Amino acid sequence: MVKGCLFDLDGVIVDTAKYHYIAWRDLAKKLGFEFTEKDNERLKGVSRMASLEILLEVGGIKGLSDDEKQRLAAEKNENYVKLISQMTPDEVLPGAADFLKQLRTAGIGVALGSASKNAMTILNRLQLTPLFDAIIDGTKVSKAKPDPEVFLKGTEALGLQPSECVVFEDAAAGIEAAIAGGMRCVGIGSPEILGKANLVVNGLYEMNLEKLKLE
Repeated sequence: MVKGCLFDLDGVIVDTAKYHYIAWRDLAKKLGFEFTEKDNERLKGVSRMASLEILLEVGGIKGLSDDEKQRLAAEKNENYVKLISQMTPDEVLPGAADFLKQLRTAGIGVALGSASKNAMTILNRLQLTPLFDAIIDGTKVSKAKPDPEVFLKGTEALGLQPSECVVFEDAAAGIEAAIAGGMRCVGIGSPEILGKANLVVNGLYEMNLEKLKLE
């Protein structure tokens, strides 16, 4: 029986990808080159510093010191935080709030498992924080998905075994992390990309307690 659900944030509860893109695009503009949406595809699921390396490669910029790179990454993040600080509850993805409420009414534990260090800012802006029993974000983990650390810490915070929990993810690395941690998982998005999940849906608006059984 499912006793807990763990949710990735971006692409599952909300879509902040556009804000990341705007922040990276603005940084590229300052550095004197164009960073397109096609270029941005390469950054999906990639850490901030690795994303910066890709951006610099696109712009043909070489020879920067580690300090300069850290400064650029911090500048991008500052811009991103300004953008997400203006988010509203209207930006919650369809069905997400309703499904979280269904779970809580049914007595199922709800946790966030996200690599984002800005997860609390986003949840507070979306007014979703009270719907989570535990929040494990980028400030509490050291290993990136597909390592299961973020989800294992989530199950621990809920006081549950991994086998009692289901993970909701929109990225292949997140599905791999759930499987590596001994959890069942629901993919949000394309069956071609998320085929290893126990179930794939287009969004949380397609989920209900019956589908959660995943037997």
